[in-house]
This record gives sequence, C-alpha cells and structure tokens, in this order.
Amino acid sequence: MLQVKRRLIIFFILLIIILPLLFLFFQYFSKAAPIKANIVIDTKKTVGPVPDRWKALAQGGEESGVRMLGNVIPQVAGLYPRYIRLDHIYDYYDVIKRDSSGQLTFDWSKLDETVCDIYHTGAKPFLSLGYMPEVLSGDKSLISVPRDWNEWALTVQKTIEHYSGTNNRLCGQITGFWKTDVYYEVWNEPDLETFGKWSIYGGKDYKTLYYYSAIGAAAAKNVYPFKLGGPVTTALYKNWIQTFLNYISQNHLRLDFISWHHYSKNTDDYTTDMDNLNQYLAPPQYARYRALPKIISEWGYDSDPNAIADTNIGAAHTIASIRNFFDANYEMAFLFEIKDGPTPRWGLLGYNGEIKPRYRALELLNLLEGRRLQVTGEGTYVSALASVSPEKIAVVLVNYDIQNKNNEMVPVTLTDLNPGTYNLIIRYLEGNTVTIPNVMPVNGELRRDILMTPNSVIALELVSNH
Repeated sequence: MLQVKRRLIIFFILLIIILPLLFLFFQYFSKAAPIKANIVIDTKKTVGPVPDRWKALAQGGEESGVRMLGNVIPQVAGLYPRYIRLDHIYDYYDVIKRDSSGQLTFDWSKLDETVCDIYHTGAKPFLSLGYMPEVLSGDKSLISVPRDWNEWALTVQKTIEHYSGTNNRLCGQITGFWKTDVYYEVWNEPDLETFGKWSIYGGKDYKTLYYYSAIGAAAAKNVYPFKLGGPVTTALYKNWIQTFLNYISQNHLRLDFISWHHYSKNTDDYTTDMDNLNQYLAPPQYARYRALPKIISEWGYDSDPNAIADTNIGAAHTIASIRNFFDANYEMAFLFEIKDGPTPRWGLLGYNGEIKPRYRALELLNLLEGRRLQVTGEGTYVSALASVSPEKIAVVLVNYDIQNKNNEMVPVTLTDLNPGTYNLIIRYLEGNTVTIPNVMPVNGELRRDILMTPNSVIALELVSNH
C-alpha cells in the first residue's frame, strides 16, 4: 500500500512538471510557419485604376507663426499629394482678435501664407478647425469651450467664406476648381486630454462643438462646395461614432465625412478599422451615412515620437500599410507628418528639408500609375503592389518585419507579356538603381529573384524597347 502511494505521489509530481512543458511544446509548434512569398503578376489582369487615396499628408503644429512648409515645397510637390491637412490654424497664426468695441476681427494673412504653400505643392487644404482662440476661450486656454458659442459659429463661418469663398482669390490667383471641396474637420482628437478631453455624452460635449460648427457652416455665403465632418477621435470608437451620428440625425446637421486617427505597428489594423466601421453603420438608422467618405486624417507607426519613424522599418511599415489602404474603401488616409520641427519627431523630411526613408518609400510608390494589376503569392512578410500603363509595368515590393530579421529571396514572375525585349530597372530605397537591358520573356513570362532584406522596399520597372 505504501509503495502504491509513493508511485502515485511520483506520478503527480511528474505530471505537474510535464504538463506545462507539454503546453509550451504544443503552443510553440502549433504556430503556423511564416509563408514565403512567390509573387505572380498577370500583366493583363487589372483591378481598376491605381488608387490615389494615400496621396494625403498631414502637418502638425511644430512651430507657432512659422511657414512650416515654406522651405520644402519642391520636395512635397515631388510626392504629388492630393490634400494636405493643417492643424493649429487658429492658435498658431493669430487669426482672431477683438477691436476696441469688442467685436471679432479676422486677419488671415499669416495662415494664408501656409495655405498658399499647400497650393504651391499641387495639393488642396484640409483644415482642422482648432484650437480655441484665446479671445473666444472661456478660460483663455486653447482647449476650453468658448464664452459665447455663437462666436465660435461665426469663426467657422468666416473661415469657410475665406477659404471656399467665390468672391476672393487666394495667393493672388487661386479660385474656381482649386477652392472647391476644401475639407473642414471639427477639432483634432477631442477625446485626448491634451486637446480638451471633450465628451460625447454631455458636460464638455463634442456634440455641442460640432453643432455650432455646423451652424457656422450653414451660414457661410457665396462659397464653393466644401466638406464638413468629424469626429476625428484618437482611434475608431463605436460609442463615439454611433452617439455622434444619432445626434447628427436628430438635429438634422450637415455631415460630409467621417474621420478618425489610427497609429499602429500592425498594418492589418487599417483593414480592420474599415471592417469595424461597416459593422457600426450596419443598423438601419445609419444607412444614410454608409456612403460618406471615410477618412483617417492621421496615421503612422506610433502616436508618440519614435526614432523608428526615421528608419527602414518606418519606411516598410508605410508601404505595407498603404498596400492595405489600396484594398479598403477609404477616401483618404493622411500620413503624419510632412516635416519635423526644430526637434526631430515624425517627419518624412527633416527640419531643413532632409529626405528620410519614408519619403523615399513614397517616391517608389509613385512609380505606380495607370491600372492596378492583380498580385498573387504574397507571404507573411512580403507583399506587393503592381500597375500597368502605356509606358511601363511597375511593381513595388516590401518586406515589413518589426523584428528586423526576415530575409527572403522572392521569386517575382510577370506573365502574359507581349513579345519583344524590355529594360528592367530595379530601384532601391537607398536611392541606387540597377538597369538590366534587353531582357526577353520566355513564353510570355519573365522571372526575377529579388533578395528582400528585412524592411526593404524595392521597385521594379519593366519598359518595352518598342
């Protein structure tokens, strides 16, 4: 009997030791092995035009009263942005004052300089309506409610009349088309304590802020078509979206787009956002809002300054994220930010215009033009985008690995090519280029093995010699 008890004790001791080891063993080996990429592109299978929804850039408030874009206009123009988002428009540019009788006066001259810089890059402005001008603020802070909500409504009205007005020219020449469809976004990250910790349920209520913004927009006279929207929260929150839309509907307010921010190291999160928003809008009462433009008005690797933004990891993250934007139905996604302040932060460019890896990545992405081509064979780390135009076939490859370890020799096969000879141009993130002349498809196919080091971005261009 004693011997049996001893055996049982030994058995349970072994069980206690072995079970955790077995659990770890099965957990480790049950993880799916990473899938290696084997990229195949049928050059005759297109899936619509190359989207331009990623051609949107954001500039934050790095310096008060300074033309942040004034010394980088050529570099920014080289990325061909559609829109540039500008923050801090009221507090950084001395727009609003009071005269001797206490009436509000508006001086747009300093803000005009930066808005004109936006136009000189070839983009249109996307203006974040904030922060609270000191002369309006209830407690003199930039994040307070105004002493008089009607004065906030007037400020919004005058802003729209100036930047979307039919009776004035900006920069001495901007009118007509260039003043149509300017975006006005109500505030910036209202849920964040730094920017006021506005609520969606009452008290210091964002809904009230939006209400008087919409009143001001409705009062704007002699204006071209424009866009007004929000709620521009730090992330996509179901309670904010649905409560906000309920209020918009109940009060018959104008809403032209839905916006929010998202910073994430996980590039799949941007696809998940759109899936989640579609679910939030699925109930019948939100049917009227489903077709509204959906805009991520700030996005990036990290919402705090992070040195990774200036590395190849940041560049690869940018391309891998935009690859997902191509598939999701976003109107625009604004990459943050264009240029550093005096202290390096998130910029695609340094304070004096120095070019960084994320800028180079967008340059490579701009090689895509014409019609988007179908891509198969993407892997766990390596993905690709491809296009065809009368001038060339272009492919952009990215190997995004936050651990900075994944090396792959990636087969890239172009099929259904026209007979003839081609020049193959291989462009690297670092700026170097290799040209292989007079390559000839075999049975309409051309294959090239491309070494993708961790967080590399490489573009291929195939140009016919005809």
